[in-house]
Amino acid sequence: MKYLSELLTDEVSAAFKEAGYREEAGKVSVSNRPDLCEFQCNGAMSLAREYHKAPIKIAEEVAQILSNSKIFSEVNAAAPGFLNMKLSGDYLKDYLACMTAPDYGLKKESSEKIIMDYGGPNVAKPLHIGHLRSAIIGESIKRMGKITGNEVLADIHMGDWGLQMGLIIHELSLRKGDLCYFDPSYDGEYPEEAPFTLSELEEIYPTASKKSKETDGEGNETPEAKEYKEAALLATKELQDGRRGYRALWEHIMKISVADLKANYEKLDVSFDIWKGESDADKYIAPMVENMKEKGLAHESRGALVVDIEEEDDTKEVPPCMILKSDGAALYTTTDLGTLVQRQEDYRPDRIIYVVDKRQGLHFEQVFRCAKKTGIIPKDTRLDFLGFGTMNGPDGGPFKTREGGVMRLESLIKEVNEEMLKKMKESDHDLNPAEEKEAAAIVAMAAIKYGDLSNQATKDYIFDIDKFTSFEGNTGPYILYTVVRIKSILRKYTEQGGDIKDARLSAPKTDDEKALMNKLAMFNSMMDNAFKELAPHRVCAFIYEVANDFNRFYHSTKILTEENETRQKGWIALLVFTKGILETCLDVLGMKAPEKM
Repeated sequence: MKYLSELLTDEVSAAFKEAGYREEAGKVSVSNRPDLCEFQCNGAMSLAREYHKAPIKIAEEVAQILSNSKIFSEVNAAAPGFLNMKLSGDYLKDYLACMTAPDYGLKKESSEKIIMDYGGPNVAKPLHIGHLRSAIIGESIKRMGKITGNEVLADIHMGDWGLQMGLIIHELSLRKGDLCYFDPSYDGEYPEEAPFTLSELEEIYPTASKKSKETDGEGNETPEAKEYKEAALLATKELQDGRRGYRALWEHIMKISVADLKANYEKLDVSFDIWKGESDADKYIAPMVENMKEKGLAHESRGALVVDIEEEDDTKEVPPCMILKSDGAALYTTTDLGTLVQRQEDYRPDRIIYVVDKRQGLHFEQVFRCAKKTGIIPKDTRLDFLGFGTMNGPDGGPFKTREGGVMRLESLIKEVNEEMLKKMKESDHDLNPAEEKEAAAIVAMAAIKYGDLSNQATKDYIFDIDKFTSFEGNTGPYILYTVVRIKSILRKYTEQGGDIKDARLSAPKTDDEKALMNKLAMFNSMMDNAFKELAPHRVCAFIYEVANDFNRFYHSTKILTEENETRQKGWIALLVFTKGILETCLDVLGMKAPEKM
């Protein structure tokens, strides 16, 4: 179905044409003066010079034609040339009646195959708060892509092939050097059970990393640190070259880490279709590099192999894309290009969207240009980079633990859970302790996600636990409380003998009712535009406005005590519709509302 804004534009454009003017002037938008009108058109002002006529005169002529429209209940011309319009209540009711679940009138005229690259955790390390934004922004955009009719595949793209693996293997060799994995002559089967637990693994990596970076009192690398790092680099190379024992250890690390990652992402209600990592790109790298050389696109520069990616219209210098270092080693750039080779071979996507820290912007600009120039990705395949800002603490600096370290994601979730449970205990509700705890966990997750997603992804923001867990203002708990309020009214209506299935929307009788219906009618165009802009914050802004409009309607309307049965059923139908729109938006954002709170 057409979006409401399109239908209104069609109607007003036809009126401009009938009046003898260009129909392109009939574009309609939501009014920025809701005290005067609901929709407006400013096109008359753009026609004044062309038609040698005052804009107000043009607007008056068009308004006269629209006075017979069944779509508008009121059309006025206002100086200097505005068209101010109000919708017909019957037309609005009929439009909403056509917006049926589950997609409420979203157009699905074309479908793309899209790969989403987000998550990006390093294996053998616990998730920390730095992984939060990538996970929940990426998940919400994935869901937006699906609801707008696209085939979307989410790829976690794990860091599983770099120096951290060599560091872990080398540290293990120092601790447990007698294990068969470190015996080059061993040719038997390796144990099925890993020689370490998850908790041991999570301790090994930071210990190894610290040893490789130790400095003296003047900040210089110590001989011990240099030796340790060289040994780790050698272990990394031997792993990548296929040393049998190291591959077996790597498989143990992967099995334990991936199981833990899946469990932690599941707690966030974040899921991936493709569980591949940098290691999966390895087999594509050598043929890719050879192909670049054969085409004459890669050349040596100071010993390294590079591809020039500068373009004629560049206003600033774009450095060459380095493919191999002078020692022949691959870089992140190489791995990301190899991953694109694999994605093209396996999926042939129309579009790939990366959700990564915005500080990686130059890196992905180089990768994208190189992929297009070398033919890894077809020219018409879209490569999009959504760089997100940092999540900061109240002091404006990076969010840290009270001790000043990087906070684990599970610790953040626990902290918000505890704060949410505390606030719920202080509120007036009829939940038993188990229900209270369950509801607090659901609302806490919404507080975290909404607190993040309501900010524009590209901007930094301050994580304020007190603000985000508040039941008032533009917060997740406020949105969820609105849904729970609707559920409560519908429950009471049913308990009083009402049948929700019999309820049908009716034309609005009050300004508050109509304002809510007008807002709900914008759902489909809002969601469409939000995905086009890769902007989850647009969805947050929309449901906040819907919640506000609903609560104004609720406070001005005695729904359950209304004696006019037809009017009451119209309101009940409106509640069902509002609940459906809010829950659909919440689902897109990766949230849900409890039954009670």
